[in-house]
Amino acid sequence: MTNVRTLTPRNAPVQKRALERRAKILEVTAVLLEEVGQDDLTTILVAKRAEMSVGTLYHYFPNKYAILYALAEQWLGEIDTVLRELEAERLETMSLKKFVDKTVERLLLAYTNQRGLLPLVQAMFGVPELKDLDTVHDELIITSLARMFARLEVAERPAELSRLGRGFLEINHALLLVVVNQGKADSLKTLNDLKYVSLCLLERAKSQF
Repeated sequence: MTNVRTLTPRNAPVQKRALERRAKILEVTAVLLEEVGQDDLTTILVAKRAEMSVGTLYHYFPNKYAILYALAEQWLGEIDTVLRELEAERLETMSLKKFVDKTVERLLLAYTNQRGLLPLVQAMFGVPELKDLDTVHDELIITSLARMFARLEVAERPAELSRLGRGFLEINHALLLVVVNQGKADSLKTLNDLKYVSLCLLERAKSQF
């Protein structure tokens, strides 16, 4: 069974060349996830595509799960950036519709930019340590959303704000995964459906506030 230690990079790169190699490994892994999926992904395959020896790859990551962990951290870091940018907005003067439109569009960009996202998310559910990372991060997202909902005066009680945060997160996560894997016409329809459902969730809560 994979443990936390085996997910830890062997060396934290500090030199430019090392940082570039690490980035190359992550980039190649994301592409291979799209091509072969998580089950058939191997360090040998990653090393070959990255044009380096397996020994060199192991200098940065001890196994494929460590690469997936780093890839997940990178993607979740993009989500963190989106939330920080949103919290910096003047939410108190923003309509719920504008907030939903802006939030969904910014999240969509983070989902679209991450190659191999669907198999990566599947790995985050299937590998215990990756699931732990996902769980901890979900709580951070929910807390951030709860703070924003309070400023938007959607609700007041902390428990209710957290409930709404979790609902907003789950709805957006599920449908954004659909959007990024659909054709252009269908993805636009699904995106509009997502915005509508998200807005209804917040409007209903505010009407009962």
